[in-house]
Amino acid sequence: MEHIQCLIVDDEIPLAESTVEYFNLFEVSSEAVFDAESCLAFLRTHTVDLILLDINLGGASGFDLCKAIRLESDVPILFISARQSDDDIILALSIGGDDYIRKPYSLSVLLAKVKTVLKRYGSKTVKRYDDGYLSVDFALEKVEIMNKPIKLKAMEYKLLKYLMEHAGKRVEKEAIFRDVWEDSVTLDGTLNVHIRHIREKIEKDPNHPQYIQTIWGVGYMFQGEYS
Repeated sequence: MEHIQCLIVDDEIPLAESTVEYFNLFEVSSEAVFDAESCLAFLRTHTVDLILLDINLGGASGFDLCKAIRLESDVPILFISARQSDDDIILALSIGGDDYIRKPYSLSVLLAKVKTVLKRYGSKTVKRYDDGYLSVDFALEKVEIMNKPIKLKAMEYKLLKYLMEHAGKRVEKEAIFRDVWEDSVTLDGTLNVHIRHIREKIEKDPNHPQYIQTIWGVGYMFQGEYS
């Protein structure tokens, strides 16, 4: 999969293209798509560090697109819109947006915001795990056991990545519900099923797990050695 830093999703084609040109000039690799369908197709063949997302996308809604992306990815999403309503801002942030930037925007100010998010996100992102048995490449979203690919469902992968990003630390269930499901009312049973399925796919003995440890009454912990 090809990798870029910033994907701009905006049906104002001249504005999107000029923003891409400006960002690339300052060494932030960027591309633009102009509708929701093209965005989802792009994300199937590329990895992206950040998305700039307009709310109005012709016949589609940036809000709906954000929800669809959040089912698969926790990539930072900055909404860009000429809409000024506080209700729009609140909705954008509540469904998974990381910031809301009003149009018209200054390219230099927008670039500064993007660079700040890229720096902060990059500093927290695990790039790769490999202990000789389990290998996870987070840039390619690829999981292997003894060099053989295994398939995780989207939420299983998101949960495994979250635990690995907090390796060696106990992660409370409430934090998992908030940050992985983005839903404080997710049931324990749902989490337990996902943990069991991940263990069945990555553990040598799922009944005696080495990687994902249960912290009874609290949550879980990923145990592993980063190479």
